[in-house]
Amino acid sequence: MAEVATFATSDQLLVVIDPVARHTDGESVRIAKDVLSAGAATKVCLPEGPEEFARALARRGTRRPVVVGDDRALVRAVSLLHRQRELAGCVLSVVPVGAVLNLAGALGVPTGAVAAARAVLDGVERRLDLLVDDSDGVVLGALRIPPVSPTGSTECVDGRPWVRTYQSLVRTLVPARPAPAPSGPGPARLRVEVDGVTLVDLDQPVEGISVTPHGSGTASVEVRPASVGAEAAPLLARGRRVTVSGADFRYRADATEAGPVRRRTWTVWEGALGLVVPA
Repeated sequence: MAEVATFATSDQLLVVIDPVARHTDGESVRIAKDVLSAGAATKVCLPEGPEEFARALARRGTRRPVVVGDDRALVRAVSLLHRQRELAGCVLSVVPVGAVLNLAGALGVPTGAVAAARAVLDGVERRLDLLVDDSDGVVLGALRIPPVSPTGSTECVDGRPWVRTYQSLVRTLVPARPAPAPSGPGPARLRVEVDGVTLVDLDQPVEGISVTPHGSGTASVEVRPASVGAEAAPLLARGRRVTVSGADFRYRADATEAGPVRRRTWTVWEGALGLVVPA
């Protein structure tokens, strides 16, 4: 993950403020705007929905894009740029604002509005690996496949970006109802292949699978076998291409859940994302 020179404060910025951030923490949004406007020429966009969000990024011209929002907004921006095949020539900045900021923090972005805005102005570009699946979805941080519930009660977010946007907004603004008590998830029977080599097959039930970009074009894979009595040791591997197949399964990619699917392949794209972090 290489770093490059500090950005010039004369750069022009396109500041795209996610609607969820505006509703959940308007004060942090205001602070971020003030810091960015004081240090660079900024154009602020206030999209009301996913189509406006996408248009703002597409029409950025030579301006550096800055997303003000939570982890979902960050993933949404990266996904849009990836599908437009514009990630290679774009350096993205994020000011984390909202309730879900674990991903941004794990990637090295400060989670405070002032520190994050200053990093936008004075930081450096860090190239990060991405996981890209065979439906063109992206994973920035971690992919997790949880145990399979016999009732199929695991929540699944619709794969359409505009649905995810409004589900995110509704969850934030409307008090959540208590979830029903789980009926006891059971182990899954899945085949996991890493670079064509089978790590675990269908005859070995598993409790969970995680895949994370490791850097240098590879991903770390951990499979936790189901155990009776003493805990079984996890199975570990590292590779560029990971395929999971078997019975219908759901997976969590960063801040969203998807599925069910019977087969999915993730490939590491080395250095695909340029993200601005503190120098």
